[in-house]
Amino acid sequence: MLKLRAQLRRLYLLEGSLPADQAAGPVLLTHDGHTRAIVIDFDKLPGEDDAHWRLLCLVANGLQGELDLPAPAVSISGEHGFRLWLSLAAPIPLGVARQFVTLLREKYFPDLPVPPDAISRPVALPPCLHQGSGRWAAFINPGLGASFADEAGLEMAPPLAGQTALLEHLACISEPQFMHAMALLQPARGAPPAQTRAATPHGLLLKDATLEEIVNHLHAMQIEPTFRHLIARRPDA
Repeated sequence: MLKLRAQLRRLYLLEGSLPADQAAGPVLLTHDGHTRAIVIDFDKLPGEDDAHWRLLCLVANGLQGELDLPAPAVSISGEHGFRLWLSLAAPIPLGVARQFVTLLREKYFPDLPVPPDAISRPVALPPCLHQGSGRWAAFINPGLGASFADEAGLEMAPPLAGQTALLEHLACISEPQFMHAMALLQPARGAPPAQTRAATPHGLLLKDATLEEIVNHLHAMQIEPTFRHLIARRPDA
């Protein structure tokens, strides 16, 4: 249990949060509305077979292959679906997390209903017993996900060692990686760039950063973003 708690703290919990086995939604948020965890639900819709699982795979592959982010964790909810768990190295404002999920939705799953409180709602950390279904939510090996498409819960608690092993190899999303992903998503939408807490090389914050400023920041950190169109640089850049 101690090793599992350590992994949950490393990936999702905030400093000073409750022990992992007591952790539900509120400890994933700070009192001023910051979070280290972005959780996206993929619930089975009536009349579908494994469409929700295939959609999760599309998004998970896009996060890694197109947005250059670390692999997310995958869990079964204990009720009727799957969840993707994105781990952030540093807390971000809830509004930025919502914008990120909105951009992901527009690109990958525009037809999937997303509740207004999708980011701020309480979400229990696996492994945990779902009170409504009486089944266990748990992290799973993505390679076995299709086998849970019809029954997204376990009858018995999963082995803690196995849950720990699934989390040990996962990495947190760094601030530069998150900014890079946001910049890649923005051109597809044609909207103003997100307002993120991005530290400059001099320790300052980019407030109301433009897309061009984000690109210059990434260049300064030896990161080369790719876009669908060219962005003209300022003369003093």
